[in-house]
Amino acid sequence: MAEFPRDGEDGTADSFAAEADPVVTCEFQDGTLHVYERGIRIERSSRSKFADKGVPMADIEGVTYSRRLVISYLQIRQTGVDADEESLLSTPVDENTLHFGRGKRGCAKRAAETIRSRMGSAPSR
Repeated sequence: MAEFPRDGEDGTADSFAAEADPVVTCEFQDGTLHVYERGIRIERSSRSKFADKGVPMADIEGVTYSRRLVISYLQIRQTGVDADEESLLSTPVDENTLHFGRGKRGCAKRAAETIRSRMGSAPSR
């Protein structure tokens, strides 16, 4: 099992164990999302202002899959992390939001459904 870092509320890094093979992996415009049985891993592209991170399923409060005309997004709501809001003309931009075009909608929807089916069910380590 691999260890993935996660930012704690106090700024220290703690970790959780996830399976070696993700259940779902989606490559988006601003990073790659890996969904495991016990958590998620977001690997950011080099141009992103956000760092790579892991989040245990027990810390996920919800997930939003928003299909928009041009750029859609997947936002993971995490305990203790403020989520940006969408507006009429813009999508949220925060450490737990990934953006994608039409060609990635299927993978994003599959990832959202997988996260919803597992969130809150895995104990945090």
